[in-house]
Amino acid sequence: MSTADRAALTTRAALASVATALFLLVLKAWAALATGSVAMLGSLADTALDVIASLVTLFGVRIAAQPADREHRFGHGKAEALAALVQVGIISVSALGIFWRAVQRLIAGAETANAEGGIIVSVVALAATGLLLAYQRAVIRRTGSVAIRTDNVHYQSDLLLNVSVIAALALDQYAGLTGADPLFGIAIALWLMWGAWRASVHAIDQLMDKEWPEEKRMRFLAVASARPEAKGVHDLRTRSSGAHEFAQFHIWIDPAMTVLQAHEVVDAIETDLAREFPGVEVLIHVDPEGQVDNPGNPLLETDETREPIPE
Repeated sequence: MSTADRAALTTRAALASVATALFLLVLKAWAALATGSVAMLGSLADTALDVIASLVTLFGVRIAAQPADREHRFGHGKAEALAALVQVGIISVSALGIFWRAVQRLIAGAETANAEGGIIVSVVALAATGLLLAYQRAVIRRTGSVAIRTDNVHYQSDLLLNVSVIAALALDQYAGLTGADPLFGIAIALWLMWGAWRASVHAIDQLMDKEWPEEKRMRFLAVASARPEAKGVHDLRTRSSGAHEFAQFHIWIDPAMTVLQAHEVVDAIETDLAREFPGVEVLIHVDPEGQVDNPGNPLLETDETREPIPE
């Protein structure tokens, strides 16, 4: 997928998220006023913050889609991870507010009203959220966007929010369990906090330049060391930035080779890697066979059989 196509898909997904959040905000504002439900109030607060989070996502994916420039030579991909962390903060604030309000309602023993209206609004919200999630998943499969993935995690919690509101209103008014509504509110808050934690992990990994998964690294090493002219591969370092991936490593070359011959070997290896790992930006450093630039470095990843040393 080209950069332009990826940018168009992620932008459309972010716009769909904003539109859905605005639509649900209006519905839930009416329902919260009509029912007095703390679970509905929590759902409304979450939706209000959804609007902000979705706008942050839109901003993040638009910046991430910008090509590399003189001041950002590696591109702008990490804008997605930053947008994801902003969303995590918003989710966390929302969860704490819902938790506090639910505890207050539980202590006060307040009751809800107009369960029918609140249930209808929640069913509509379930349908709208379900459609958005299906579209986001399709975009994530094609783009791997961390910002859209975080937004998707947040909207997954919205499904539980809406189901919980329906259950809380039904139990509170039809079954006479007056404490059900705030208890569901507390459960919703805890679920949101858990979702925020899960969503933060992937974003932090990108910002901290975490290495690729071991299986992917091993496949990369196998391709990089496949040509007989490469006498060994070491010091492989990998990272991801949004949808962009980077890899750099050293190869051992016969010291009797000319510069032109070594250059041709490097070009051939880059072609092999581009075929197996399309879109990855590769940087290769050539060493004379047996040369170790940093002896004793635990990150060196080769021995005589070209297999990586366990870290």
